[in-house]
Formats: sequence, C-alpha cells, structure tokens
Amino acid sequence: MMTARILAATALVLAPALALADDRAELSAAVSAEVTAAPADVWAVIGDFQDLGWHPAVFSTDGEGGNDPGATRLLTLAEEGGPTIAEELTAHDADAMSYTYIITEVAPEVLPVDAYSATISVSPAGDGARIDWQGRFKRAMAEGVTDETATETMTGVYQAGLDALITRFGQ
Repeated sequence: MMTARILAATALVLAPALALADDRAELSAAVSAEVTAAPADVWAVIGDFQDLGWHPAVFSTDGEGGNDPGATRLLTLAEEGGPTIAEELTAHDADAMSYTYIITEVAPEVLPVDAYSATISVSPAGDGARIDWQGRFKRAMAEGVTDETATETMTGVYQAGLDALITRFGQ
C-alpha cells in the first residue's frame, strides 16, 4: 500500500514536468564553399575564436580564454551598441583546422534558436580550400518562430560569412 502511494505521489509530481517536455525538433543548417587560397591562409583568418571580424554582420568581438575550450566571446552585431550573441568554445583543433562552439545567450529576435552548437572547419580542396560551417539547434520558443525561420536564418548567417570569405580569397 505504501509503495502505491509513493508511486502515485511521484506520478503527480512528474506529470507537469512531462507535459512541458521539449518536443521541438533538432534542426540543422550547413553551408560550404571552396576558395582559391591555401587552407592555412583561410585558417589564419577564421581560426581564432576570439576574432569573428571577417563576418560582415559582426561589428566587434570581445572575449577571453583564447582558443582553449571554455573560452568565451561576445559578438556585437551591426554597430556599436548593437544586439549581442554570447558564445563559448567547446573544441578547437588547429591541426585539423576546426572549432566547435555553442551559443550561451541570444535574444530570439536576434537569432531564433536555442540549444545551438556549430562547427566551422577548413580542409584542402584541389588547389585551394573548402570551408564548412554547420550547426545543430532547436527553434527558439518565441511567438512566430517556426522550424523553417530558424533554419533559414542560420543558413543565411553561415552563407553571409562564407560569401565574405569568397570575396576575400576568390573562388
């Protein structure tokens, strides 16, 4: 009898939490581009987690921790005092020319995503380099945000960055 009461009480406590379970789909976005520069030259521009100045949407990057896992950066977008995105580096491999990071804080009107993780990498491709930027995320829990808007937004962010690199290095 006591076991039945404990099970019933546990069910009552857990029921609201289960009703609020996150049923949003895990989404992804990925873009790639080939440029005529050597991979090491491309990595020299994009490989420093503390400097996202090559991306046209970024006004400034302020961070600490260098390229060590746990390093943080705060991106200010568009102009001084613009919207911000806080990020944390989770992995950095200079030899493989790759790093992975997460977003720790962003307003949904800036980027409509949650549970975000992305990797940017450079690899040899013919006489040049291939740049890959891919991310996994969920749509933000905000009014009007759909899976499609979250995916289209992140694809657009990645593409704008790669377009800037294509302009810089040639295709």
